[in-house]
Amino acid sequence: MQTLQEIGQKAQKAKPSLQTLETLKKNAALEAVANALLEESDTILKENEKDIEAARANQMKEGLVDRLLLTRARIEGMAEGLTQLVTLEDPIGEVLSMKKRPNGLMIGQKRVPLGVVGIIYESRPNVTADAFGLCFKTGNAVILKGGSDAIHSNKAIVSVIQNALADLNITRDAIQLIEDSNRETTTAFMKLNQYVDVLIPRGGAGLIQAVVNNSTIPVIETGTGNCHVYVDETADLDMAIDIIFNAKTQRIGVCNACESIVVHKNVINNLLPALKERLDEKNVELRGDQPAMDAVSGILPAVEEDWGSEYLDYILSIKTVTSIEEAISHINRYNTGHSEAIITNDYSHSQKFLEEIDAAAVYVNASTRFTDGFEFGFGAEIGISTQKLHARGPMGLLALTTTKYIIYGNGQIRK
Repeated sequence: MQTLQEIGQKAQKAKPSLQTLETLKKNAALEAVANALLEESDTILKENEKDIEAARANQMKEGLVDRLLLTRARIEGMAEGLTQLVTLEDPIGEVLSMKKRPNGLMIGQKRVPLGVVGIIYESRPNVTADAFGLCFKTGNAVILKGGSDAIHSNKAIVSVIQNALADLNITRDAIQLIEDSNRETTTAFMKLNQYVDVLIPRGGAGLIQAVVNNSTIPVIETGTGNCHVYVDETADLDMAIDIIFNAKTQRIGVCNACESIVVHKNVINNLLPALKERLDEKNVELRGDQPAMDAVSGILPAVEEDWGSEYLDYILSIKTVTSIEEAISHINRYNTGHSEAIITNDYSHSQKFLEEIDAAAVYVNASTRFTDGFEFGFGAEIGISTQKLHARGPMGLLALTTTKYIIYGNGQIRK
């Protein structure tokens, strides 16, 4: 097993060749990797079964097991994400501006790779392929530290990618996996700033906080998702029910799933009986305040902790409000800056919600489940940033680049 120093040195050595790869060669490699993932899907699924069996033996919550699970359709989705990247413009080398100074200097900005990107993530083996694709297209080397629960899946995927690259005479070290799963190695990786240019954590609040607190490498935070849907007093209630059902139940173990609904008091009695009947199809547990419990039987009392919880489970909290101002205040207090939605037929309310909600993605009359790099047309995504510096929201190709100034002169010296 390689040491962190060896992995870091290999990534640094790979960096120059990756930064100068031509777009046509990058695209050919992405297509080759996509095809290899499909061809080796049986092997990948067999390794994933080992992770799933271990997870269930360790009594992992089903929402987290779902994050870990690979299916043929999900592998096809991983491959499609890579082929979609082929169709996207290569941002590397783009000159963003060029201006002539009075002394004749031409000063511009050019888009360049970040260098070596480190990613620490939990479960979600699909992240392995997504991270490779985005980093590779942008000329970055990537070092991955997945969770021990997905180690067999991640090793299989990385092996397929490395073999496909080697067949094209591209360095295998464009992607490396840290296979040592102990916590001390993870902490040491966070301090590998002599080799790694930026670190991106993907996972639960505990992981993200640990990286932020311990890393000596600059961090791009990808946040947890306590996402809300606010049902305004003017909402189409059938639309609201469809959107909430989708946002809560389409996939529960993801950060853009709805965890809480906020309902105007004037529609709660009409909304909740029908909504509960629909959510009962998936056995969703509802926890609400007193007006919600009065509106329909079978709702459990909510406690303060419920308003700020990312359940990743078939659980939904319900908060009643008397105005859009109260709804916005409640959401901004308890949300995690991820994705928030309003269901309304009032244009002024929709604009107020868009203007005042503090989140990376704010929706009007649509499910929060669309906060995703693939759905936004970015191909794959490296994560969903909930911070405000460098990148915010789904992070596609541009989020993995930086700029440098380029200056042309003809002998100028400063006086």
